[in-house]
Amino acid sequence: MAASREKLLEFMMLVGQLKRVPRTGWVLRGVQNVESVADHMYRMAVLAFLLDGEGGLNRDRCIKLALVHDMAESIVGDIAPADGISKEEKHRREKEAMLHLSGLVGGEVGKELYSLWEEYETESTNEAKAVKDLDKFDMVLQAFEYETLQKRPGQLQDFFNSTKGKFQHPSVQSWVEDLNRLRDNADTDNPLTRIVNPWDNRENSSTSDSCTETGGKDQSS
Repeated sequence: MAASREKLLEFMMLVGQLKRVPRTGWVLRGVQNVESVADHMYRMAVLAFLLDGEGGLNRDRCIKLALVHDMAESIVGDIAPADGISKEEKHRREKEAMLHLSGLVGGEVGKELYSLWEEYETESTNEAKAVKDLDKFDMVLQAFEYETLQKRPGQLQDFFNSTKGKFQHPSVQSWVEDLNRLRDNADTDNPLTRIVNPWDNRENSSTSDSCTETGGKDQSS
């Protein structure tokens, strides 16, 4: 049975909550301006788009898995080991949340959402295993970005230690090698030094326009 329009709106708003749920691991490490769960899930989906079809991997399914894997956190939040909640209890809470979310959608789509989440949790397919790799890779990539942008080189090493040797998919393994090489030589050719935040451009443009309008003069006197 398809969901009512009211329930669909509730689902959409709950998913929107992911934009406001910070990633707990970064908060606990004192990182500033931390990413949201939605930020993390979006880049994971893009990374899934970059996977090759090695071993018959279904790339489209990987993208779906990436978009669903943390959806339960819209209700339960980003539960971290430091919260002192067992894996069993964490899974129970997230399962309950996904049953609610998929129930709001209803029909075949609702069933698919829950099935994708369960597939990811149990790593029952090659696609789920590949997306688990993407989850870990996005984390270390984000750690490197924070180390660089917030001028704290090497301070997030524990995130790299926790994933070392755990990547299985060949493409992701190669990305990890490239990232580690860049991290070891961050001053030589770091792409982050060439990437400009579009918002910075907008702010600079606004400042420039303001100066033009006032003839470049200080109007405070």
